[in-house]
Amino acid sequence: MKKTNVGVIGVGAMGYNHVRIYSELENANLLAISDMVRGTLDNVSKEFNTIGYVDYDNILQIDDIEAVNICVPTVFHHDVVMRAIEAGKNVLVEKPVASHITEAKEMIDAAEDAGVILATGHVERFNPAVRVAKKLLQEGEIGEVVTANAKRLGPYPPRIRDVGVATDLAIHDIDIFNYLFESKAEMVFANMSSNLKNCEFEDHAEIMTKYENGALSILETNWLTPYKKRQLNITGVDGIISVDYGSQSVTLYKENNHVEEVKVENKEPLKEELRSFVNAVQSNKEAEVTGTDGYEALRIVEAAMKSSKEKNLVYLE
Repeated sequence: MKKTNVGVIGVGAMGYNHVRIYSELENANLLAISDMVRGTLDNVSKEFNTIGYVDYDNILQIDDIEAVNICVPTVFHHDVVMRAIEAGKNVLVEKPVASHITEAKEMIDAAEDAGVILATGHVERFNPAVRVAKKLLQEGEIGEVVTANAKRLGPYPPRIRDVGVATDLAIHDIDIFNYLFESKAEMVFANMSSNLKNCEFEDHAEIMTKYENGALSILETNWLTPYKKRQLNITGVDGIISVDYGSQSVTLYKENNHVEEVKVENKEPLKEELRSFVNAVQSNKEAEVTGTDGYEALRIVEAAMKSSKEKNLVYLE
């Protein structure tokens, strides 16, 4: 099997898992990693027997590396992605795609001009339960979708210091709504608040989004709940699809008290995401989750933040 040479830039909590998976994937060959923290770099480099650099430019200068995964803090996404694109590398950047949609647009345009792939790491797209729910929708199991309701709750993660809960957590479900509805968002209303003393950003958000096809999404997310909850309910005119992201389970509810536990083949979403990215690089095809997908999700998050600040409905162009 052909193997694609890859590098990982940023090997902290999320980046570590990228390194781990690339060391296991049958279609990838991990050549080098980079991290600004020498201790982290040395530990990960030793564990996975790979070359480590403090300066990520060293990775970009390796001609044999065809693709890089960028797992640095969000504020650095734009600069690192642009450098990687300039070096002719295919890129997968962790969500959110950038700090602002203006940066995301520059990245998308640069990748298109350079003829390289820009993928966004929206990992829930590769959750088997989400894939099953999408298939049920396509097969018309619950008819026309009316609403989708998601809850993504949990305790505050101290390692997240550059964005709030809307950009870090809500963006997962916003991307899933976009994926399931296959429609553009047209208006957003949100309420956000900051309650934790050790968090300078919003730690609680409720976001409602109306789509051009008439569907409505309702999302609650926070860093205030002492336990994790990752749940999605999709209501159609003929039934409900209930998804538990964590247990990767799907339940179908229909009339006459019909309740069905739909079969889901459990898989590690991140492994499926990275395998898909490498396959796209090898076949020179568009990534399953593109830079534009990342842009659309971030666009809704920014509209939600504006709505909360102005206490008003925000219309999207």
